Amino acid sequence: MAESVVACSSKDVKIEKLTTRVLANLQNFLLKCLFAILSYGPMPKHITFIMDDLKYITVYAFSIDNFKRDKSEVQSLMELMEEKINELLDNQSVVHKMNCKINFWGNLDLMCEPVRLAAQKLMACTAGNTGLVLSVCMPYNSTSEIVNAVNEACAERREVLQRDHVHGGDCNGQAANNGVHSEIAVSDLDRHMYSAGCPEPDIVIRSSGETRLSNFLLWQTTFSHLQSPQTLWPDFSFKHLVWAILQYQRVYPYLMQNRELAKKQL
Repeated sequence: MAESVVACSSKDVKIEKLTTRVLANLQNFLLKCLFAILSYGPMPKHITFIMDDLKYITVYAFSIDNFKRDKSEVQSLMELMEEKINELLDNQSVVHKMNCKINFWGNLDLMCEPVRLAAQKLMACTAGNTGLVLSVCMPYNSTSEIVNAVNEACAERREVLQRDHVHGGDCNGQAANNGVHSEIAVSDLDRHMYSAGCPEPDIVIRSSGETRLSNFLLWQTTFSHLQSPQTLWPDFSFKHLVWAILQYQRVYPYLMQNRELAKKQL
């Protein structure tokens, strides 16, 4: 009787291992098929999240408006951010293993000193990395970014005009030496955005079914594809990302057409 039980148990174990192996192979096969399907369409290079072809990811982590919350809540968030940034500074963290470059977009002067110093240190430590570029928006809103870009562009233009004025200029607002105009162009603002150097987002993912951008990258997302999955951010998974890419591929010709038309109008 005992020998019979042992034999049955051993047989069950073998069947279980075989089943697991078959299911694993089937899963790998289906994933390969899925990646093959995705590869036939245009792959996004920059995906933004409001909280292998992908190069840029941007996450909206902390809005400037969040400072209006209860002081104890803000303090807890500051402590959490400091803790997470310090974890990324560890040489064994995923950031260093994957050769990621980390940017922080926003007015860091608004953050408490420990968070600001940790963020600046992480940016400096990863500045030379050539892998995935992760941009964390904190503390951020698009209105503040645009105002900052306008101020910096105006200051830059004023400095150039004052310098060239020493050498003489005409009465039409044009410097004599290098043809610099006094007007601010779109390209001047682009150059002073926090996102300068990164491509415009291809996909913006806003979880929990919300369809508003909440003052997030308004300047950069004119021709981005907005995805609003009903799932909450902690439950966002690989299948939701795949669906977002498939939807992006479906509307890709329309997005590219609009981008080309906009370029011609500039």
